[in-house]
Amino acid sequence: MPFPFFGDDKSTVARLLATLPQTGTLEWIGHRPVRREPLVSVPEAELKTDSHMLGDHARPKTGGKRQVTLIQQEHLAAVAGYLGLNAPLDPARLRRNLVVRGLNLLALKNRQIRIGEDVILDITGECHPCSRMEEELGPGGYNAMRGHGGLTAHIAQGGIIRVGDVVRVVA
Repeated sequence: MPFPFFGDDKSTVARLLATLPQTGTLEWIGHRPVRREPLVSVPEAELKTDSHMLGDHARPKTGGKRQVTLIQQEHLAAVAGYLGLNAPLDPARLRRNLVVRGLNLLALKNRQIRIGEDVILDITGECHPCSRMEEELGPGGYNAMRGHGGLTAHIAQGGIIRVGDVVRVVA
């Protein structure tokens, strides 16, 4: 996959962007059976290639860039801190499908990741907060999430994912 900027692939920045040997862990999976209802935490889920997560009400278009959403575990405490809370937020409140620990998700933008043995996601962009964050988190919820909303992804290869699966960069 080409680098997401113009310039010489042999530049220092290009080499630094390509260096991501760490792996992460899938900490939480959630889906929304019904629109505007709370997310349901599940131990495993099936992702359909170029489609959606089974059990989730959303039916993104084929080829869509927002077929599944991710947020990093480390940001749950950061957002809670911005809201003056003493404990990390329950991931269901942030309305993202997958929570990953141990990887800087922003470094994965425009890359592919593998979750477990089968699933490959194309990381397509940032998942900016919506007005629902004010409803869910109270006044300031929207701004607390800015810069910490996670990422969107296209399901390049479907399969079963499970809490505890390793998350690694493919390309």
